Amino acid sequence: MKGLVSFQFFCVTLGFFLATSFAVQPTEVHSLTVFKEGIFDDPSLVLSNWNALDSDPCHWVGVSCFDDHVIKINISGSSIKGFIAEELFLLSFLRELILHGNNLRGSIPKEIGLLNHLKVLDLGANQLSGPIPHEIANLDSIVKINLQSNALTGNLPPELGNLKNLQELRLDRNKLEGIIPGANITDYGSAMTGMYASNTNVLGFCHASPLRVADFSFNYLVGSIPKCLEYLPSFRGNCIKYKDITPRAPEECGGAAPAKPLQSDDMKRHPVEDKQKPDTRASKPAWILTLEVVIGVMVGCVFLAAIFTSAHRWKVKSRNIITTWKKSKTEKEHMEIFIDTDMLKDVMRYSRQELEVACEDFSNIIGSSSDSVVYKGNMKQGPEIAVISLCNRGENWMSCLEPYFQKEVADLARLNHENIAKLLGYCIEGVPFTRMLVFEYASNGTLYEHLHCEEGCQLSWTRRMTIVLGIAKGLKYLHTEIEPPFTISELNSSAVYLTEDFSPKLVEFESWKSILTRFENNSSSISNADTLCVQPSSLAARQSDIQGNICAFGVLLLEIISGRPPVGKDKGLLVDWAKEYLEEPDMMSSVVDPALKHFRDEDLEVIREVVINCIQVRNGDIVTMQEVCAMLESKLDTTGSSELKASSIAWAELALSC
Repeated sequence: MKGLVSFQFFCVTLGFFLATSFAVQPTEVHSLTVFKEGIFDDPSLVLSNWNALDSDPCHWVGVSCFDDHVIKINISGSSIKGFIAEELFLLSFLRELILHGNNLRGSIPKEIGLLNHLKVLDLGANQLSGPIPHEIANLDSIVKINLQSNALTGNLPPELGNLKNLQELRLDRNKLEGIIPGANITDYGSAMTGMYASNTNVLGFCHASPLRVADFSFNYLVGSIPKCLEYLPSFRGNCIKYKDITPRAPEECGGAAPAKPLQSDDMKRHPVEDKQKPDTRASKPAWILTLEVVIGVMVGCVFLAAIFTSAHRWKVKSRNIITTWKKSKTEKEHMEIFIDTDMLKDVMRYSRQELEVACEDFSNIIGSSSDSVVYKGNMKQGPEIAVISLCNRGENWMSCLEPYFQKEVADLARLNHENIAKLLGYCIEGVPFTRMLVFEYASNGTLYEHLHCEEGCQLSWTRRMTIVLGIAKGLKYLHTEIEPPFTISELNSSAVYLTEDFSPKLVEFESWKSILTRFENNSSSISNADTLCVQPSSLAARQSDIQGNICAFGVLLLEIISGRPPVGKDKGLLVDWAKEYLEEPDMMSSVVDPALKHFRDEDLEVIREVVINCIQVRNGDIVTMQEVCAMLESKLDTTGSSELKASSIAWAELALSC
């Protein structure tokens, strides 16, 4: 009996241990997967095996674990490009974070202060910008910090002096400014800006353990070098004039000569001189006092004018550094949105004002969905345009979604085919929140309108075959003629626009959904492993869904020849309704739109074969758009000659049809 009780106790203990162990795992998988989603370019495919559906990330490239917890991430020199997601810092057991030598950009999230066990932080040789977050002082266990060779700005946080275990600090080759905090903030007096005036507990470097290695060179630091750091030969290339240290040129330091450090005698002398200075205000003549008042008023007016001018310039400048609101659990944080100018260098960027004028104050709506609105516009001395705008006021737009939108813009911009709508440009602005894509306009509306709406023009059989062939050519281009291949998110008759001569143009208007899905999935509770579903990065899922496009093309063919919608109120699914006719070639004519007076039997048979191949995948026998297009090109008659021969009435139909 005692043995049984001991065994039960062992099982309960083991079960509790396993439950506790695996309870943390979904959170860590989520954090790593969100980090991957913030990477929009992975040329070396180092993150290719980071699978959100894998509950054990310990075998992922660059990830090391101990006791079922992620303790180290080392992805250095891999040229990954993207942003550092704040969720990465939820890895509470992380000891080493090494992302050296990549193309990471944006700011360092303040959530970095959550990593209480972190010992090594290496974000050097990236393109990070913004200030060093003061929350870095919460890294109680940190031994090494490397932030060199970035574009970090702002002052050195005096809180770095709180890091008692810090031995190595590399901050060289950034754009850091201000003085080097040596002693307690209260000892700085007027030398410090008012930024930390309310915090009297902040420590400088002189209160920390001596640094074994430190490098502050090639920044824009001013003032003097604290005595406790004089042993470090790492201050060259700043705006400091100290002994034999080579400073920056005066013009690089704001036009003034590098600041000369104050000697201790000078610092003691100045307060005394101030006290002994006699008060001469009472002896001034009245006319001098009056003149001083007038000059003071004039200076005040000039100062106010400068403020208004600066505010106006900042408003204009907002096109280059966009600000938006990022929703967090407790508050809205004002953040900078960085535009990847390298990735979008060949894509036209429009201002919201330009598009507002072109689209008549956004009153000319030609289409809409739950996610977006489509406007028609006319650019001044330019083409007609279709502008798709995201239906979002900004509160649901996370900063980690921005790289996906910009990647989507770059992805669409590379498409160049006569049957693919051309992306002309994009618009990103912060206030009001704006994310827009600008396409060339196709004047005859959508294929859906012509097939199902009363105001649509009747399409003859020949015209329908021409449209079918054009769509097939466009899909063939997307799937086989560009690398990586591209797919349409939702291929249907609403995604096909018709030009003036009824040539089809495939338009990717539903790309918002693949981006917004990331927000919806990532904002779901991560405490329940069953509800966790994170999309793969770099739009890989959409680009790999070629077979889904081919199946949708088969359904679209049925829609074109029958005039019926894919889902009908009475007939249900179009594919289910047409199934019996597809199996019997002699009955296929029953599928043809009753509004058509003439059609070609040979064309109908080709369509039947293509539809069957597209919607029925048998034993891995997958048809390609290259094969489909070859079949259609060789067998379809798009000349209309058969209709003209069939009846004299056909000529009138062709002449009068749109």
